[in-house]
This record gives sequence, C-alpha cells and structure tokens, in this order.
Amino acid sequence: MIDETIKETSGATFGATSEGTASRPVDRRGFLKGSAFFAALAALGAAAPALAQDPQTKPAPDDAKPKPDEPQAPKKKPLLDKDGREYRVCDMCGGNMYKQDNTWTCEQCGYSYEE
Repeated sequence: MIDETIKETSGATFGATSEGTASRPVDRRGFLKGSAFFAALAALGAAAPALAQDPQTKPAPDDAKPKPDEPQAPKKKPLLDKDGREYRVCDMCGGNMYKQDNTWTCEQCGYSYEE
C-alpha cells in the first residue's frame, strides 16, 4: 500500500505512462534497434542533398582541332658520364651500367642484361 502511494504521487514509475496504462520497459535489444534506426535516418538525411544533385557532365572533346604530330613517348637523351661514355642506372643497386658490345653491365654489383 505504501509502495502504491509513492508510485502514484511521484509519477516516476519506470514503464508507466501518464494515463496509468503500463507499457513494456525498453530492454537493451529494443534500445539498440531504435538507435540503429535513428542512425540510418540521420545518414540518409545527410546523403539526400548529395543524391539530389545532377551529375556533372564533361564537355565533349573537340575533334575539330588538329592535334600536333608528337610521338607518344619522347625519345630519351642518353646519359653521359664525365668521360663522355653512355651509361644507364642499374635496376638492382642504382650504380652506373656501361655497355660492352651488346651487354649492359653494372660496375658495382655486376648485374648485366643484353640489349
């Protein structure tokens, strides 16, 4: 009887509404479902302006302009050392490679390949 009086006067009963009808208390699973639903709505609301925009279209390339006749890969200038000999950079160690007949050989690590 005392407990009923306290509940009625305080109005702070868990799971009761103001009309006095009892509702089910929110358990952990229900809380997580509700928060997931709220997060999905918030994400959808944030993404809506981006989805409403028109996609940007690129202008069509102008085929009327003549393209200059340039090779796709520009010819590389040979590297020359202080003695004027042509050399390449070794793929393995980064040292200088010199050409002997048809073979390029690294002076530091000895890596070689035929041209």
